[in-house]
Amino acid sequence: MDYLPQNPAILVSTINTMLRDNEYDSLEALCYNFNTDPEHIKAILFDAGYTYYEEQAQFRPVGS
Repeated sequence: MDYLPQNPAILVSTINTMLRDNEYDSLEALCYNFNTDPEHIKAILFDAGYTYYEEQAQFRPVGS
């Protein structure tokens, strides 16, 4: 994959899968590879109803 999806539902699924499957050891490493800022990704997904849980290295619905 050369780029991250723009659709938030697909983006959250893609990122969570890459982190779960240990393709990247952190959100920062993943974002570095795709030349994007982790805070930008967090903001996009927060607006879509997701928040990042660093201890699980996973985006989850806000409030869960």
